[in-house]
Amino acid sequence: MRALFLIDGEHYPPVVLDAMRSVEQSLHAVGVAAAFLGGTEKIREGTDYGVPLVEGKDSVSAVQKALSEYEVDIVVDLSDEPVIGYRERMKIASLALHAGTRYLGSDFELKPPDFRPVSTKPSLAVIGTGKRVGKTAISGYLARLMAREGFDPGVVSMGRGGPRHPEVIEGHKMEVGSEYLLEALERGAHAASDYYETAALSRVITVGCRRCGGGLAGEPFISNVLEGAEIANGLETSVTLFDGSGAAMPPVEVERRVLVAGANQDPEYIVGFLGTYRLLLSDLVLLTMSEEPMADGEKVRGLVAAIGKLRPDLVVIPTVFRPRPVGEVEGLRVGYVSTAPPAVLDTLSRHLEEHYGCEVVAASGNLSDRKRLGADLEEMSGVEAYLTEIKAAAVDVVTRRGTAEGKPVLYCDNDPVGEGLDRELLRLAREAVANRVP
Repeated sequence: MRALFLIDGEHYPPVVLDAMRSVEQSLHAVGVAAAFLGGTEKIREGTDYGVPLVEGKDSVSAVQKALSEYEVDIVVDLSDEPVIGYRERMKIASLALHAGTRYLGSDFELKPPDFRPVSTKPSLAVIGTGKRVGKTAISGYLARLMAREGFDPGVVSMGRGGPRHPEVIEGHKMEVGSEYLLEALERGAHAASDYYETAALSRVITVGCRRCGGGLAGEPFISNVLEGAEIANGLETSVTLFDGSGAAMPPVEVERRVLVAGANQDPEYIVGFLGTYRLLLSDLVLLTMSEEPMADGEKVRGLVAAIGKLRPDLVVIPTVFRPRPVGEVEGLRVGYVSTAPPAVLDTLSRHLEEHYGCEVVAASGNLSDRKRLGADLEEMSGVEAYLTEIKAAAVDVVTRRGTAEGKPVLYCDNDPVGEGLDRELLRLAREAVANRVP
């Protein structure tokens, strides 16, 4: 096993040399290089560490340079503060994981997610930097866009509420209505799970899968996605789109990845911690919720610049979401139910009124909070129909309530809007097909 050692000048060289030998023996490894991270207090000029010494303008660039010059299986960190701190270590971890190596310290070890080459078709993945950043909406939009452009896609959707065994839903044959979803709920399915949403709203064949847990680098602790990918291989589709879950990534090797990040998030979750790793993996970044009051222009520009500093080659598109009803709502007085933050509900409600001719008499953003949602619905008076996203409590609370009241329950999707969005998404789809290794 080839080891890259991370060392600093705050340790006496003889101590470092002994530590390197000890690690080589215990891990049955061979040191191929040492990245010098800085510090001069105890280093002597001309010290020989027994392996090539790699230096850079700072600690992170030294590691980056070493990883580019040497084939490495494991990065062993023998450094310490004050030369590097938590932030630097997370950047180093991201570089190591992206290079496909383990990153080992005295009391920690990180390993890259195991992306399995199971898909026999050209494939893309949509991954996220967390929950509620709009990743599933992006996946659905991409699936519709690819279907419209003749790519003949199928989707493998991974969610916390997916089925025990992967389930195939023929979205193009579905009737998008409350009766179908209520029947699924009665069968014990999580009818508001991502795969039902994607199949119902995007009208494409969708394989529903589940996962539990998510590692720092995005690998699920448990999932049946590999089984779902095998099923997708046998479907009459030409391209497979894998939809992640929160910050967890589908454990499948793909040709291209789209990273969905929320402009309303703490910037460190996007460009810091192991958000850096996700940026290094990705081929396009969609910065959702790029509008006030979620994020002002200064924050959006700052995020775009910070991403550009890490990956100058990466296209970043600020986007916003706008609701799109699947059914006819013109002339109806509706109660609009969403997972959107309260701060943007007025904007979304006005969009529905201006573009679809309905009157939003009440709105709730508590679709993922059943107790508060129930209270909101109790206060919705004068509604003729409910308009809801297919998420969280959309079926077991909103749809059941509408059915009990004899009022129609209509569903809506969230379409992303951003300059050059379709062009860049289709570029990735074409590249995925063109770069598929037979």
